[in-house]
Amino acid sequence: MRDTFVKTLLEIAKKDKNVYIITGDLGFGVLKPFWEELPDQIINAGIAEQNMTSIAAGLALQGKIVYTYSIGNFPTLRCIEQIRNDCAYHNANVKVVCVGGGFVYGSLGMSHHATEDIAMMRALPDVTVVAPGDLVEAACATRAIYETQGTCYLRLGRGGEKQIHEKIDNFEIGKAIKIRDGKKVAVFSTGAIFDEVDEACKELEKEGITPEVYTFPTVKPIDKKTVLECASRFNTIITVEEHNLSGGFGSAIAEVLAEEQTASAKLVRIGLDDRYSCIVGSQKYLRKQYSIDAETIIEKVKENY
Repeated sequence: MRDTFVKTLLEIAKKDKNVYIITGDLGFGVLKPFWEELPDQIINAGIAEQNMTSIAAGLALQGKIVYTYSIGNFPTLRCIEQIRNDCAYHNANVKVVCVGGGFVYGSLGMSHHATEDIAMMRALPDVTVVAPGDLVEAACATRAIYETQGTCYLRLGRGGEKQIHEKIDNFEIGKAIKIRDGKKVAVFSTGAIFDEVDEACKELEKEGITPEVYTFPTVKPIDKKTVLECASRFNTIITVEEHNLSGGFGSAIAEVLAEEQTASAKLVRIGLDDRYSCIVGSQKYLRKQYSIDAETIIEKVKENY
């Protein structure tokens, strides 16, 4: 996803000289094309994410559109006060980009795990939160937040994610995308965890079990219309996220259902069960250890089918 993001942003920045990217002293390999072609539109702020964010806010308040770029928790939790006070409060055009949502940097330990970022960012007023599920969604999301006024959060995987779409004709902030029709159970997914959903559905199909599947590239604003429409048609809605359950994607869905008295569907949330990871390993390994993998999705679908 990060290569797709940089490629797409470079295309945008070539046409708009007001577009900048600020890196927190990383990503030099993937950012090299941007650096070579548009050296006046990229800044290395050093290992100083709070300063990076405040610089971005200052530039944005002078009419620039600024993307900040770092890995895991560093562009979000490390500088949440600067995002809140300097960017969001002023409705500044700062687009915070995290490469490595969830357990992407699993072998580096919990300091590099981005598992509370969605909750933190969606709690900030007027901040748009986007978590694309594949390369096509990542490209669309990069363009969409460029066109969206105010502070946005773009949560990316790293690389090698399964491609869901050939193309998306009508990508919109705040709109879910149906992947497949089904019955009895609807599965909602956000971010790069979709590859586990896809793996689960292929196994379930062998047994004649076909849940309806949606990807939610936008967590805030959430697509209330799709949530409520599914709640009226299905017995159960299952949410899948590579994030803590408290305050995350599943919580956003729960809020919609709780406020609508006619919504009768049962909600089952799959995510990190309010805990820190005390072990290290690959992303795939940690997903399995914390039951946010294809096996768990299969189990929950079968239980509620």
